[in-house]
Amino acid sequence: MTISLYNTLTRRTEAFAPLDPNRVTMYVCGPTVYNYIHIGNARPPVVFDVLASLLRRHFPHLVYARNITDVDDKINTAAAAAGVPITEITGRYAQAYRDDIAKLGVAPPDVEPHATAHIAEIITMIQRLVASGHAYHAEGHVLFHVASYPAYGALSGRDPDELIAGARVEVAPYKKDAGDFVLWKPSDETLPGWDSPWGRGRPGWHIECSAMSEAHLGDTIDIHAGGVDLTFPHHENEIAQSVCAHGGKPFARFWLHNGMLTFEGRKMSKSLGNVLQLHELLKKHSGEALRLMLLRGHYRQPLDWSDAALTQSVRTLDGWYGALRDLADVPTREPVVPAAVEAALCDDLNTPQALAELSQLADAARRATGGDRIAAKAALIGGGALLGLLQQDPEAWFQQGNPGDAIDAAMVEALLEERRAARAAKDFARSDAIRDALKALGVAIEDGAQGTRWSVVKA
Repeated sequence: MTISLYNTLTRRTEAFAPLDPNRVTMYVCGPTVYNYIHIGNARPPVVFDVLASLLRRHFPHLVYARNITDVDDKINTAAAAAGVPITEITGRYAQAYRDDIAKLGVAPPDVEPHATAHIAEIITMIQRLVASGHAYHAEGHVLFHVASYPAYGALSGRDPDELIAGARVEVAPYKKDAGDFVLWKPSDETLPGWDSPWGRGRPGWHIECSAMSEAHLGDTIDIHAGGVDLTFPHHENEIAQSVCAHGGKPFARFWLHNGMLTFEGRKMSKSLGNVLQLHELLKKHSGEALRLMLLRGHYRQPLDWSDAALTQSVRTLDGWYGALRDLADVPTREPVVPAAVEAALCDDLNTPQALAELSQLADAARRATGGDRIAAKAALIGGGALLGLLQQDPEAWFQQGNPGDAIDAAMVEALLEERRAARAAKDFARSDAIRDALKALGVAIEDGAQGTRWSVVKA
């Protein structure tokens, strides 16, 4: 089954074939660690986690790198405001990022390069750009000369002059052209800095990713991915400096960009007060429900966040886990990824279609009888696995509630035992009173052929 991906660079969907089938390379832009990320920042790691799983099914070895930007002016500002060293800010929020996206079911990348650990590689790359005439030193800064790279603008598909006019560029007297961007900038004693041929300073944002990608994946990589907001200037600048530093070799063969998250139809922004931190959402909502919501729309399209959509994601998972709970008496065999789910993901990571296929698998599991129940269970679990869903024990899903809920499972079981005794004694008033008491605690009970089950009602 061939994987087809939409390539931003060529503006068409193409069959994916790596340079080396035995070593597929993928780089995804990670966070700048100066605060908790918002829910929109969580879309790339979730979406491209699914892509990584798909690639691992098709190829023997994937090297997936997702970086940590731990030197940046926003970090400097946050550290100064808190009165702490830069490393305290970066260490705290890098770990928070790892912990939070892990709760979304995102697997760690194979490589997690930090910018500060690659200063030597960054300086070496800048030196090559200066030596080849693509960069110049001016007043303590080193800048990439955009005019030296005629293909600049190919990724975003616009004329370089239009790009520069539409972007927020710093017009400084030391620049040859307004669109030239910083590779290295000076640091005073209050800022983090490293010795370099151009004086003590620190790297610009764009050169960090180029150097880290080169160090771990090579000159030309198979896939580079990130949010659509990074297309220009970040990814455009990465291409320019990487191609020029590598003597004209292509930088990335496939460019993938996910759409932005909106909040009830409006762009998320601090000025509108609708930025939702993932760290805070995870205190109230299931990480798996958040993951499902982030996968409900096609990755290239904008995705609208709403409380109603999140509630629907919870209900959907209730239904799927309910189907698995009804198969608790069925032996669990090796999960099987159904062809329809895989085909949907091979079609430019069509997660909405894959989720629709998963719903059909859940329906089939509910209808299955006899020996067909074993295969139905394996297919539902296997299809969910490729999407990073349905890997919990069904009873655990129903009994965990929302994060922060204080549900005492032992107490619930004791009340259910008391209710069973009341029903056996035909004390239905007491039985109903216990049901009502559990309902008030947010616990729903269901009487069926397999006995009495309970679940926590999730928000």
